[in-house]
Amino acid sequence: MKSPFVREMKPNEMVTAVLLVQNKEIRQKKTGEPYLSMTLSDRTGDLDAKMWDNVAEVMDTFDKDDFVKVKGILQLYNNRPQFTIHKLRPMEDSEVDFSDFFPASARDAEEMWAELRGHVSAMRNLRLQALLNAFLDDPDISARYKIAPAAKTIHHAFRGGLLEHVLSLCSLARLVAPHYPTIDGDLLFTGAVLHDIGKIYELTYERGFGYSAEGQLIGHISIAMRMMSDKVREVPGFPVELRNLVEHMILSHHGKLDFGSPKVPVFPEALLLHYLDDMDSKMETMRALIEKDPQSEGLFTGYSAPLERVALRKSRYFSAEQASTPVPASGNTSSLSGPSSGVTPAVPASPKPKPAPATDSLFGEKLSLALNFERK
Repeated sequence: MKSPFVREMKPNEMVTAVLLVQNKEIRQKKTGEPYLSMTLSDRTGDLDAKMWDNVAEVMDTFDKDDFVKVKGILQLYNNRPQFTIHKLRPMEDSEVDFSDFFPASARDAEEMWAELRGHVSAMRNLRLQALLNAFLDDPDISARYKIAPAAKTIHHAFRGGLLEHVLSLCSLARLVAPHYPTIDGDLLFTGAVLHDIGKIYELTYERGFGYSAEGQLIGHISIAMRMMSDKVREVPGFPVELRNLVEHMILSHHGKLDFGSPKVPVFPEALLLHYLDDMDSKMETMRALIEKDPQSEGLFTGYSAPLERVALRKSRYFSAEQASTPVPASGNTSSLSGPSSGVTPAVPASPKPKPAPATDSLFGEKLSLALNFERK
């Protein structure tokens, strides 16, 4: 296993590490000399990196998606970590363990797949169950579904991210559907499993994450509709009306025409799927934002344009509050303040409750726009 990982690096310490080149730009200093501006990463995070000196010797020896061994120092610039590279050399693929560099779900892919198949086997609607099995029994679909990310960036952007996101939606669907008596739980569940299935072909994820030619030309919603057309033929007698409902859920799950949906949700299961999908993606976006850049200081993260806000690092907030709050003495204090001392113990005043923070809409629409920008 490689060491150190990005998350383990500390400011103002010289380190030598092997990292993946996510982005590479050759720029010019004011003197006209070249310098390198890069994004370097491993499975724990990424770093903004700059190489200022001796650039001409190495700038043509590697490219994006290559591995490099770098020696340099991590510093905080505008409270964001920036890695200044002193030495660099390219690495061969055979010299590294790919699992160290590509972010992946903390859960085992086969375990998640077994959980999904278990959910499907428990369905009561045998026609919808047969439709899902037609998808999940396909060897190419199953192999891709187990490792595909849910997006290139922003939410669940890691190997196995799509499956983790779908399982989260399945759990939410099972919890929420009984709250609304008119909701067809199996129909909602089917939408959860199939809504993003086109991403297994829209995205590339063999190395870094990107878009396939098919993804750029067609997009995951259209790809899913094409897959639906193929698989529904494998289920004899599948009702046209039910097919239309499933297809509508795929077409409308972005929620708005402006967000890339060809249709807006027009029945309860479709609307509920949209809101559960939107909520799960945004909660994952906030989680990733809070955990990003552990080297940076302060209680709040940097500003997130998609979320239109900074986020509170709650664990640091509680630690700071506890550190600034005097701890009352414990144990028997009768010898100090009992009747024999003549001293009446002071009763601490009750702390004033903090006013509740002003609330707004869950996240605003900018994240939804960003989520769908990369889908178009």
